[in-house]
Amino acid sequence: MRNPHDIIIRPIITERSMEDMAEGKYTFVVDKRTNKSEVKKAIETIFDVKVEKVTTMNMVGKVKRQGLHSGKRPDWKKAIVKLTNDSKRIEFFEGME
Repeated sequence: MRNPHDIIIRPIITERSMEDMAEGKYTFVVDKRTNKSEVKKAIETIFDVKVEKVTTMNMVGKVKRQGLHSGKRPDWKKAIVKLTNDSKRIEFFEGME
């Protein structure tokens, strides 16, 4: 099994993700090669919480231009993790609400 810190890359902090936190949902950028069960194990290991459900999405990078030159941002994977009702909250996000 891979290191859980290699699976979870960083949290996503947006208005939408902040609203979802009230429902116990947290959003992360994860490694593109991982599956839902690996994300669940990594979150439970890192934050010591109970995960009810994991939803993953493959996000396509945007095409960006600067003058005549165009390039593409990298593709990435997003995971929305829903915690069980009896689970404690993730303290990492607490100061941002």
